[in-house]
Amino acid sequence: MEIVKWFKDIGKADVSKAGGKGANLGELVKAGLPVPPGYVITAQAYLLFITESGLSQKIVHAIEGIDVDDTSALQAKAKDVQDLIIGSEMPATIKSEILKAYDEMASKDSVKAPFVAVRSSATMEDSEQASFAGMNATFLNVHGREDLIRKVKECWASLYGARVISYRAKKEFYDEPVIAVVVQKMVNSDKAGVMFTANPRNNNLNSLVIEGAFGLGEVVVGGLVAPDYYEIDKSNMKVRDTRISHKNFKIIRDEKGNNKNIDLSEKEASEQVLKDKEILQIAGLGMKIEQHYGSPQDTEWAIEGNTVFMLQSRPITTPISSVKVESEKPEEESKELIRGLGASPGRGSGEVRVLVSPDRDNGFESGDVLVAEMTTPDWVPLMMKASAIVTDGGGVTCHAAIVSREMGLPCVVGTRNATKVLKDKMLVTVDGTHGTVYEGRLKDDKKAKDKGTEVIAKSAPIVTATKLYVNLAMPHEAERIAKEDVDGVGLLRAEFMVIDACDGIHPRQLIEEGKSNQFVDAMVRKLRIFTRAFYPRPIIYRAIDFRTNEFRNLRGGDKYETVEQNPMIGFRGCYRYILNPDLFELELKVIQKVRELDKNLHLMIPFVRTLWEFKRCKKLIDDSGLGDDRDMQLWVMAEVPSVIYWLEDYAKAGINGVSIGSNDLTQLMLGVDRDSEICAPLFDERDKAVQEAIKSIVKTCHKMGITCSICGQAPSYYPDFAERLVEWGITSVSVNPDVIDRARHNVAAAEQRMLLKLARKMTASEE
Repeated sequence: MEIVKWFKDIGKADVSKAGGKGANLGELVKAGLPVPPGYVITAQAYLLFITESGLSQKIVHAIEGIDVDDTSALQAKAKDVQDLIIGSEMPATIKSEILKAYDEMASKDSVKAPFVAVRSSATMEDSEQASFAGMNATFLNVHGREDLIRKVKECWASLYGARVISYRAKKEFYDEPVIAVVVQKMVNSDKAGVMFTANPRNNNLNSLVIEGAFGLGEVVVGGLVAPDYYEIDKSNMKVRDTRISHKNFKIIRDEKGNNKNIDLSEKEASEQVLKDKEILQIAGLGMKIEQHYGSPQDTEWAIEGNTVFMLQSRPITTPISSVKVESEKPEEESKELIRGLGASPGRGSGEVRVLVSPDRDNGFESGDVLVAEMTTPDWVPLMMKASAIVTDGGGVTCHAAIVSREMGLPCVVGTRNATKVLKDKMLVTVDGTHGTVYEGRLKDDKKAKDKGTEVIAKSAPIVTATKLYVNLAMPHEAERIAKEDVDGVGLLRAEFMVIDACDGIHPRQLIEEGKSNQFVDAMVRKLRIFTRAFYPRPIIYRAIDFRTNEFRNLRGGDKYETVEQNPMIGFRGCYRYILNPDLFELELKVIQKVRELDKNLHLMIPFVRTLWEFKRCKKLIDDSGLGDDRDMQLWVMAEVPSVIYWLEDYAKAGINGVSIGSNDLTQLMLGVDRDSEICAPLFDERDKAVQEAIKSIVKTCHKMGITCSICGQAPSYYPDFAERLVEWGITSVSVNPDVIDRARHNVAAAEQRMLLKLARKMTASEE
């Protein structure tokens, strides 16, 4: 039995011996790429260890029949197994071979005890089927023989971490897990980061992305700082996009071999990490790796002195388009017609249709590019036919942006004058990633639309304590999104379903015409599409929240709706229900009918301003019969700053949960019209005033024993914001479908950093 194998003696065919990470490192060495020297402690060594120590049966019995959804029991069992492995004596034959190889590394470097990285390398890890990303243990700056042996056993033990057990169960991996361990010379990097040889941001195979920061790569891989971003066009190896971020600290190795955080000055924090020469050097290595494997790769790199090292490579496990997107002429020569804010990524081409209202559709056909001043819910039927959306107004949280992201449509908002610059029948390409509209059709755009995209591998699920919900509105999307890794629907918008159920007629006119039952039956059918697709996961249905200008756009709307100067803060939400209860009572009847069949539907009241109006609204709910349904949850939206004062009273009045509507809350805290393209730079959910408001809401929810969620984009786009929400104790976050994976990653990283801080604090107190 081979206990140790050097990188040079293994390759991609040796996963059963070296694990995914070890096999890939051996393959890189064989391909002549610059890899720090090292060896693998084989999977057979692990099997020998658990056999000779009598652990095999003990482990099986310990986790047999475990409920992976019972978090407390899972964590307790995982700890028992890990303690068992770490506390067992390593057989002398294995120990001597590991130390013999370590001593050989030392002699080659003429040092007594080299610093090494000790990384787990499970046999299912870093494969196209599963990445196990971040789940199994990695230890940096391991120094000395005793430390090495201890860390090897901890790597073996990480095979039975709580997240790994759960991940294996949900991926339906039933074979007994096996693990190898990589021991690799530690690169004391000046700069480090990751590289994707296909762009995961815009699903483009012709684009390569590098992210980097100063010091050790842990700050990038762990999401501890926002790294610099470099995008390279693989066809000509030119840098297409450079974004320099503010990196407030770096991690270095101190004199004792420990990781140490070093704060960077303002000047250092804003410096570009990579020189142009280094960008191209790393990109060139990425191209070689991709060519060698024949598929897009997710890699890690480090620079020590003037030498670039490749530390790891694995298949990309997120969906990447198989279509190579190019233009008929070089993009820099394509005529740019107009620019705005990229609100929903991707590219769409078609003939322009400039519309002033949805009922004057000007012969709008499927595949046309919809251009309008703004969109409202009554535009949705046309939006569903469009290949892309362009608007004069709006920011990244406006109606057009939110709906486009949910439907997967490229969208550019805030152009100011698209309705004047773009003309009917003009053929254009809308780049929703970069916020640009080009003249003509990109060469392969139609091909991409006709053929669709090929998924290379599915994204690996990540287990988080904080629940991840999704925001939805379109029934036809329910079944597809229900297959994603989400815990339920945190915001189900009613408005789009209402327009369809009423066939574009104002719902109060239907009531007047005696067609109430028609409305109720249509809404029940639409809601049940969601409840059945997600059952038993919860669905939080937001009651109809049309503003007066949106209601007026429906047929007959001018009969029932007044003209308001500022409808965004006008007659809407909770106050509308108590002044015009007829429609709300129909809506409650819909919910009651659905809950007779599917108990996973719950109700949320939007735009609650005061306690007295909420109590009046609650009475309508109780009188409808839903008040007797003790299993139905009643939530309120936290959108108006007054909620900070009234929240304890809302809880006492009978709410079960709160969803922070961060878009409206930011708008009202900062006095910024969220639909204004001029004021868009002022709209920031990370503003200190908004953050303090959100923190207060979360803390009060904890105090009152009710659940607290947030529906907005910030937790997806800003890891630091996600971390703060987790630290404050947010119960869940609810995001649009296009950022599910990113949001789950950010929340998971935030939870890990929180646990790391807690562990360091406990260690410091013990010392």
